[in-house]
Amino acid sequence: MAEEGAYQSLYRRFRPQRFAAVRGQDHITVALRNAVRDGRVGHAYLFSGPRGTGKTTSARILAKALNCEQPVGGEPCDICESCAAITIGSSLDVQELDAASNNGVDAIRDLVSRVALATPGRWKVYIVDEVHMLSTPASNALLKTLEEPPAHVVFVLATTDPQKVLPTIRSRTQHYEFRLLSAETLAELVRDVSGVAGLEVDDNAINTVARRG
Repeated sequence: MAEEGAYQSLYRRFRPQRFAAVRGQDHITVALRNAVRDGRVGHAYLFSGPRGTGKTTSARILAKALNCEQPVGGEPCDICESCAAITIGSSLDVQELDAASNNGVDAIRDLVSRVALATPGRWKVYIVDEVHMLSTPASNALLKTLEEPPAHVVFVLATTDPQKVLPTIRSRTQHYEFRLLSAETLAELVRDVSGVAGLEVDDNAINTVARRG
Protein backbone atom coordinates (compact mmCIF):
# COMPACT_ATOMS: atom_id res chain seq x y z
CA MET A 1 0.00 0.00 0.00
CA ALA A 2 1.28 3.46 -0.85
CA GLU A 3 2.28 5.79 1.97
CA GLU A 4 -0.40 8.25 3.00
CA GLY A 5 -0.28 11.31 0.76
CA ALA A 6 1.85 9.60 -1.89
CA TYR A 7 0.42 9.69 -5.41
CA GLN A 8 -0.31 6.35 -7.00
CA SER A 9 -1.44 6.04 -10.61
CA LEU A 10 -4.88 4.53 -11.19
CA TYR A 11 -3.57 1.47 -13.01
CA ARG A 12 -1.37 0.58 -10.03
CA ARG A 13 -4.00 1.43 -7.45
CA PHE A 14 -6.64 -0.71 -9.13
CA ARG A 15 -4.50 -3.54 -10.48
CA PRO A 16 -6.27 -6.81 -9.53
CA GLN A 17 -4.70 -8.59 -6.57
CA ARG A 18 -6.92 -11.69 -6.57
CA PHE A 19 -8.16 -14.00 -9.33
CA ALA A 20 -11.77 -12.91 -8.74
CA ALA A 21 -10.85 -9.30 -9.53
CA VAL A 22 -9.49 -10.06 -13.02
CA ARG A 23 -12.09 -9.04 -15.61
CA GLY A 24 -13.08 -11.03 -18.67
CA GLN A 25 -10.65 -13.95 -18.27
CA ASP A 26 -12.72 -16.41 -16.22
CA HIS A 27 -11.69 -19.32 -18.46
CA ILE A 28 -8.16 -18.79 -17.15
CA THR A 29 -8.53 -17.47 -13.61
CA VAL A 30 -10.98 -20.21 -12.57
CA ALA A 31 -8.61 -22.89 -13.91
CA LEU A 32 -5.61 -21.39 -12.10
CA ARG A 33 -7.52 -20.94 -8.84
CA ASN A 34 -8.74 -24.53 -8.95
CA ALA A 35 -5.24 -25.80 -9.74
CA VAL A 36 -3.84 -24.01 -6.67
CA ARG A 37 -6.73 -25.22 -4.50
CA ASP A 38 -6.33 -28.83 -5.61
CA GLY A 39 -2.52 -28.89 -5.63
CA ARG A 40 -2.33 -29.49 -9.38
CA VAL A 41 -0.13 -26.57 -10.41
CA GLY A 42 2.04 -27.14 -13.46
CA HIS A 43 5.73 -26.37 -13.57
CA ALA A 44 5.43 -24.04 -16.60
CA TYR A 45 2.71 -21.88 -18.12
CA LEU A 46 2.51 -19.84 -21.31
CA PHE A 47 0.20 -16.84 -21.08
CA SER A 48 -0.46 -15.32 -24.51
CA GLY A 49 -2.68 -12.50 -25.69
CA PRO A 50 -2.80 -8.79 -26.55
CA ARG A 51 -1.23 -6.18 -24.28
CA GLY A 52 -3.28 -5.13 -21.29
CA THR A 53 -5.35 -8.29 -20.96
CA GLY A 54 -3.95 -9.40 -17.60
CA LYS A 55 -1.09 -11.79 -18.37
CA THR A 56 1.52 -10.42 -15.97
CA THR A 57 -1.10 -9.52 -13.38
CA SER A 58 -2.44 -13.08 -13.40
CA ALA A 59 1.10 -14.44 -13.10
CA ARG A 60 1.67 -12.34 -9.98
CA ILE A 61 -1.65 -13.45 -8.49
CA LEU A 62 -0.67 -17.07 -9.14
CA ALA A 63 2.60 -16.44 -7.31
CA LYS A 64 0.65 -14.91 -4.42
CA ALA A 65 -1.76 -17.83 -4.21
CA LEU A 66 1.08 -20.37 -4.21
CA ASN A 67 2.95 -18.66 -1.38
CA CYS A 68 0.03 -17.24 0.61
CA GLU A 69 0.02 -18.07 4.31
CA GLN A 70 -3.78 -18.31 4.46
CA PRO A 71 -5.22 -19.05 1.00
CA VAL A 72 -8.96 -19.61 0.66
CA GLY A 73 -10.20 -21.82 -2.17
CA GLY A 74 -7.08 -21.14 -4.25
CA GLU A 75 -7.31 -17.37 -3.75
CA PRO A 76 -4.54 -15.42 -1.96
CA CYS A 77 -5.57 -13.63 1.24
CA ASP A 78 -3.74 -10.48 0.03
CA ILE A 79 -2.96 -9.44 3.60
CA CYS A 80 -0.22 -11.80 4.81
CA GLU A 81 3.47 -10.91 4.72
CA SER A 82 4.11 -12.94 1.57
CA CYS A 83 1.19 -11.40 -0.34
CA ALA A 84 2.22 -7.89 0.73
CA ALA A 85 5.81 -8.44 -0.44
CA ILE A 86 4.67 -9.67 -3.85
CA THR A 87 2.31 -6.69 -4.21
CA ILE A 88 5.10 -4.16 -3.72
CA GLY A 89 7.65 -6.18 -5.71
CA SER A 90 10.05 -7.01 -2.88
CA SER A 91 9.43 -10.76 -2.60
CA LEU A 92 12.40 -13.08 -2.98
CA ASP A 93 9.97 -15.78 -4.13
CA VAL A 94 9.11 -13.98 -7.38
CA GLN A 95 11.63 -13.09 -10.06
CA GLU A 96 10.59 -11.13 -13.15
CA LEU A 97 12.48 -10.65 -16.39
CA ASP A 98 11.46 -8.44 -19.29
CA ALA A 99 12.78 -10.30 -22.32
CA ALA A 100 12.13 -7.28 -24.55
CA SER A 101 15.06 -5.49 -22.91
CA ASN A 102 16.99 -8.48 -21.51
CA ASN A 103 16.89 -10.97 -24.36
CA GLY A 104 20.47 -12.24 -24.31
CA VAL A 105 21.71 -15.58 -23.10
CA ASP A 106 23.57 -14.03 -20.15
CA ALA A 107 20.32 -12.70 -18.66
CA ILE A 108 18.66 -16.12 -18.85
CA ARG A 109 21.73 -17.91 -17.56
CA ASP A 110 21.81 -15.55 -14.59
CA LEU A 111 18.11 -16.23 -13.97
CA VAL A 112 18.28 -20.01 -14.18
CA SER A 113 21.49 -20.14 -12.12
CA ARG A 114 19.37 -19.18 -9.09
CA VAL A 115 16.57 -21.67 -9.78
CA ALA A 116 17.81 -24.29 -7.31
CA LEU A 117 18.42 -21.78 -4.51
CA ALA A 118 15.94 -21.79 -1.63
CA THR A 119 13.69 -18.82 -0.87
CA PRO A 120 11.39 -18.04 2.09
CA GLY A 121 8.18 -19.27 0.45
CA ARG A 122 7.00 -22.71 -0.63
CA TRP A 123 7.32 -21.86 -4.32
CA LYS A 124 9.69 -19.83 -6.43
CA VAL A 125 7.93 -18.24 -9.41
CA TYR A 126 9.77 -16.92 -12.46
CA ILE A 127 7.84 -14.55 -14.72
CA VAL A 128 9.37 -13.92 -18.13
CA ASP A 129 7.54 -11.21 -20.05
CA GLU A 130 7.64 -11.01 -23.87
CA VAL A 131 9.36 -14.37 -23.92
CA HIS A 132 9.21 -14.48 -27.74
CA MET A 133 11.88 -11.74 -27.77
CA LEU A 134 14.55 -14.05 -26.34
CA SER A 135 17.45 -14.82 -28.63
CA THR A 136 17.86 -18.40 -29.82
CA PRO A 137 20.73 -19.14 -27.37
CA ALA A 138 18.67 -17.63 -24.53
CA SER A 139 15.62 -19.70 -25.51
CA ASN A 140 17.74 -22.84 -25.52
CA ALA A 141 19.11 -22.03 -22.07
CA LEU A 142 15.55 -21.56 -20.79
CA LEU A 143 14.44 -24.79 -22.46
CA LYS A 144 17.08 -26.79 -20.64
CA THR A 145 15.66 -25.67 -17.29
CA LEU A 146 12.06 -26.29 -18.40
CA GLU A 147 13.00 -29.87 -19.29
CA GLU A 148 14.19 -30.62 -15.75
CA PRO A 149 12.72 -27.99 -13.40
CA PRO A 150 13.16 -28.24 -9.62
CA ALA A 151 9.96 -29.35 -7.87
CA HIS A 152 9.50 -26.01 -6.08
CA VAL A 153 9.74 -23.82 -9.21
CA VAL A 154 7.01 -22.51 -11.50
CA PHE A 155 7.72 -20.63 -14.73
CA VAL A 156 5.15 -18.25 -16.21
CA LEU A 157 6.08 -17.14 -19.72
CA ALA A 158 4.06 -14.23 -21.12
CA THR A 159 3.93 -13.19 -24.77
CA THR A 160 1.94 -11.19 -27.28
CA ASP A 161 3.15 -13.45 -30.08
CA PRO A 162 3.11 -17.15 -29.11
CA GLN A 163 3.95 -18.31 -32.63
CA LYS A 164 7.44 -16.84 -32.20
CA VAL A 165 8.09 -18.92 -29.07
CA LEU A 166 10.16 -22.03 -29.77
CA PRO A 167 7.84 -25.02 -30.33
CA THR A 168 9.95 -27.03 -27.90
CA ILE A 169 9.26 -24.43 -25.20
CA ARG A 170 5.54 -24.25 -26.02
CA SER A 171 5.28 -28.03 -25.78
CA ARG A 172 6.56 -27.97 -22.19
CA THR A 173 4.01 -25.45 -20.94
CA GLN A 174 0.31 -25.23 -20.23
CA HIS A 175 -0.91 -22.61 -22.70
CA TYR A 176 -3.60 -20.11 -21.70
CA GLU A 177 -4.87 -17.55 -24.21
CA PHE A 178 -6.03 -14.20 -22.84
CA ARG A 179 -8.79 -12.43 -24.75
CA LEU A 180 -9.49 -8.79 -25.50
CA LEU A 181 -12.19 -7.42 -23.22
CA SER A 182 -15.55 -6.41 -24.64
CA ALA A 183 -16.58 -2.75 -24.67
CA GLU A 184 -19.25 -3.58 -22.08
CA THR A 185 -16.71 -5.13 -19.70
CA LEU A 186 -14.34 -2.20 -20.13
CA ALA A 187 -17.12 0.31 -19.54
CA GLU A 188 -18.15 -1.49 -16.35
CA LEU A 189 -14.53 -1.42 -15.16
CA VAL A 190 -14.18 2.31 -15.88
CA ARG A 191 -17.42 3.03 -13.99
CA ASP A 192 -16.25 1.03 -10.98
CA VAL A 193 -12.82 2.69 -10.94
CA SER A 194 -14.19 6.20 -11.40
CA GLY A 195 -16.71 5.62 -8.61
CA VAL A 196 -14.16 4.36 -6.09
CA ALA A 197 -11.64 7.04 -7.11
CA GLY A 198 -14.25 9.78 -6.72
CA LEU A 199 -14.05 10.89 -10.34
CA GLU A 200 -17.00 12.47 -12.10
CA VAL A 201 -17.09 10.87 -15.54
CA ASP A 202 -20.29 10.87 -17.57
CA ASP A 203 -21.54 7.85 -19.51
CA ASN A 204 -20.68 9.32 -22.91
CA ALA A 205 -17.04 9.70 -21.90
CA ILE A 206 -16.98 6.21 -20.38
CA ASN A 207 -18.41 4.65 -23.52
CA THR A 208 -15.90 6.53 -25.69
CA VAL A 209 -13.01 5.34 -23.51
CA ALA A 210 -14.30 1.75 -23.62
CA ARG A 211 -14.66 1.73 -27.42
CA ARG A 212 -11.16 3.14 -27.93
CA GLY A 213 -9.76 0.76 -25.33
